Amino acid sequence: MSRPSPPGEAAPVDARTADASPVDTAPPDGRPTVVRTRRELREAVARLPRPIGFVPTMGALHEGHRALIRRARTENAGVVVSIFVNPRQFERADDLAAYPRTEAEDLAVCRAEGVDVVFIPPVEEIYPAGFQTTVRVGALAEPLEGAARPGHLEGVTTVVAILFGLVGAERSYFGEKDAQQLRVVRRMVADLAIPTEIVACPTVREPDGLACSSRNVRLSARGRAAAPLLHRALLAGRARILAGERSAEAVREAIRAVIGTEPAIELDYVSAADEATLDELETIDRPTLLSLAARIEGVRLIDNELVVPLRGTAQGEPEG
Repeated sequence: MSRPSPPGEAAPVDARTADASPVDTAPPDGRPTVVRTRRELREAVARLPRPIGFVPTMGALHEGHRALIRRARTENAGVVVSIFVNPRQFERADDLAAYPRTEAEDLAVCRAEGVDVVFIPPVEEIYPAGFQTTVRVGALAEPLEGAARPGHLEGVTTVVAILFGLVGAERSYFGEKDAQQLRVVRRMVADLAIPTEIVACPTVREPDGLACSSRNVRLSARGRAAAPLLHRALLAGRARILAGERSAEAVREAIRAVIGTEPAIELDYVSAADEATLDELETIDRPTLLSLAARIEGVRLIDNELVVPLRGTAQGEPEG
């Protein structure tokens, strides 16, 4: 049975009911056009009808990506998808080397979902010889992933800025699973006056609650069985808040306690932060982003839950 969403939260998306299109269904007009250089991309985009929706990805497309593409297809006349494993957002060479690369399968997904243009550049096309520029967002990018993975978010904002400049889309689509990334990209777009609307889409989950991720395929059967505990831990924290707990540290401890029941999970961080600023909270008195990062068999996974505390239910206070 699905759980109701509390006030102010979007309902979760289940990978079982994401209205999947069969992979072997191709549009009648031969889409997508595959381009690999900046020049080819600009030429292909110039031929598209407006508005354009853009979905930047690193490939290994899953139901979460499909949901982004479908939203873009629904809301725009043209759709562009990029597939680029960005080396600048990996702080570990082994993680970059292990990241799945599935171009043929990804193109089949794009074909099935009616994508018009797929941009699959080599590294030197994004970062040509002599490249020196980095796009860095300030305080919003410093905690959480910014602290745990130095340079990661700078790599994200730099490549996204390049891609936005090349595509010039009216809208770009990002998943809420990468909550900090979503907020950082929005800040960058606002600060740099980039005329692309950032559209947030709900996290898509497997039937057991695990957030869809390209990294999930790297887990063994044992690791995959342990992974749904990440979301269950966040739900435990959410339940504490909705039951009236207002101590942020007590909520963090509730999440850690659930994670602690599974020795296969190596916890990186647990956060209960202001959902807008990402500053850690002492008191849960505003919309709160619960988030965590952990490794299972060396595979790093992240997840989050946005919780809006109910008024009048703090422990020790009467409802009314």
